[in-house]
Amino acid sequence: MRSRILRSTLLVVLATAVLLGVPLVFTTWKLVEDITRTDLAARLDRVAADVVVQEGEDGELTGPLDTDRLRLAVPADGRLVVRYPDGRGTTATSVIGRADVGPAITETLDLGRGGVLLLQVPSAQVRTTQLQSTAVVALVVLLSVVGGAVVSGLTARRLAGPLQDLASRAARLGSGDFRPAPRRYGVVELDRVSDVLDSSAVELAALLQRERELVGDVSHQLRSRLTAVRLRLDELAEHADPAVVEEAGAAMSQVDRLTAAVDEMVLASRTVRTAGADPLDVGAELGALVAEWQVLYAQAGRSLQLDAEPGVLARATPSRLREAVVVLVENALVHGGGPVTVTVTRALVRASSTSAGREPTVLVEVGDSGPGVPEELVAHVFERGFSGADSSGVGLALARALVETDGGRLEMRRARPALFTIFLAAAGDGPSVPAVAGAREPR
Repeated sequence: MRSRILRSTLLVVLATAVLLGVPLVFTTWKLVEDITRTDLAARLDRVAADVVVQEGEDGELTGPLDTDRLRLAVPADGRLVVRYPDGRGTTATSVIGRADVGPAITETLDLGRGGVLLLQVPSAQVRTTQLQSTAVVALVVLLSVVGGAVVSGLTARRLAGPLQDLASRAARLGSGDFRPAPRRYGVVELDRVSDVLDSSAVELAALLQRERELVGDVSHQLRSRLTAVRLRLDELAEHADPAVVEEAGAAMSQVDRLTAAVDEMVLASRTVRTAGADPLDVGAELGALVAEWQVLYAQAGRSLQLDAEPGVLARATPSRLREAVVVLVENALVHGGGPVTVTVTRALVRASSTSAGREPTVLVEVGDSGPGVPEELVAHVFERGFSGADSSGVGLALARALVETDGGRLEMRRARPALFTIFLAAAGDGPSVPAVAGAREPR
């Protein structure tokens, strides 16, 4: 893209330079000669006026020609030849200036009655002036080409870079990365496209979040109803009639298979979301992020620390995880209080609300020591557009969508003081993991 813009602009600049530069050089060359001839003609007019003053009433010179006045009109290195009737029936010739100027540019003026004025200047001097003038014009044209090349390079960079960035953002959006980009480019059209991509990202994130919540709610409701059906079938299994017991057992088998199918579909959904995420060292990834934000915390008179177990690997996309943690850290700085700690641990968490088994899970917790989330906001903190302060109300909703894109979950485990936890699927063996009471994996 950049090379194409640069080549096309350079071709236009070069074509303009050729179409305008060549005629301009030729015109300059002729103009210098025309100016020289005009100057010689003006000098001859002054000489003719002086000669006429010296003539008698009969139009002839009766005495010697006064050359002192005429010499003032002769240019340096020039030669003036005056032929005039001397009153004796002959023509006298007077030469003023150099005796021989060599190849010359000559201008003549007829005085009548055999009188002629001839003024010459060396042509080499005029050619030198012509070469200097055309060289200046050529230099100006060359500088115009260089300036056009610089401007085209800057224009190509200004356009190609943002276009490539927009293409990358569109590709990330297609892969499920819904982070907005605050960067703008100073070009109205490109900034408009960037705004549209940001709004589309937020809408897609909200849409996916609603769909996942719907799937989770449906699976939870199915499990609840299947559990209720199984309890009723357990009662029928104790019936005195053997035929009823047999039918109840067959029905319970169907309920168990349906429950297992629901669990498998939910697990498959999480597996698909994490399939493209490579194992990530969470502590190492968040180390640089925390270091950057420690500067802002220090300016606010607060502290930010990272407490991460070494070698904790999770299946997550680095950019999505960083963006989600940035939202939590920024919220803790703006709305929280006291020291803030980012903790990375590995634990065994229940896979679902109905499952008795536990799965290795990486927990990323961000907690502060402030007053926490007001009671009236607890149920709405993850709702898009809902905010208890002067903010957009998009941050936490977007952070949850980013985490869920990698198959994880973002929850508020404690309201006062606030404690937010990101659940991610663990990757690798990792360190030994304890069970976490009260925590559950994303549904």
